[in-house]
Amino acid sequence: MNAVESANASIGSAAGMGEVCQAEGVYTFRCFEYEGGPLLWEEKIDNLVVNVGKNLMLQTLLTGSAYTVTGPYMGLVSSVSFTAFAATDTMASHTGWTEAGSTNAPTFAARITPSFGTASLGSISTSTPVSFTMTGAGTLVGAFIVLGTGAVSTLMSTAGTLLSAGAFTGGNQPVNSGNVVQVTYTLSV
Repeated sequence: MNAVESANASIGSAAGMGEVCQAEGVYTFRCFEYEGGPLLWEEKIDNLVVNVGKNLMLQTLLTGSAYTVTGPYMGLVSSVSFTAFAATDTMASHTGWTEAGSTNAPTFAARITPSFGTASLGSISTSTPVSFTMTGAGTLVGAFIVLGTGAVSTLMSTAGTLLSAGAFTGGNQPVNSGNVVQVTYTLSV
């Protein structure tokens, strides 16, 4: 019997480094019976950052042109005629959903301007929750953010650039007049 000894070695190397950058956001909702009252429901949802929102981010970041932030404004989405959000949605054309507010239940006063903290590790969040006080009952599906030229706090306005929209995954959520819906938002790239 002959003893045979052998050894093999190999070294592998990656030719390059790759990185993927994708805009992703999360809305977190908490509904209270009234300001400071008991919590009625809570839900966290991923959102869709739409094409026009991504384009606005890229254009303002990389073209070097001066840019003044208009908005952003956060609004709520009604269950009235809701089917879905689409990457091609804009403020002027979003056939799968309607904004809650003056025309579509539930009702409240206006879109609200969220305050954002400082970006860190590729992420930025609202520094405090956006607080909507309901003036009429209805069912919510989710939320959206609009900003840019023409964006306003006026309900049902089709001006501005839609950044993102998100719908509850666990089903629509009911609200009554006097309920307070608090929403926080985090955007990561």
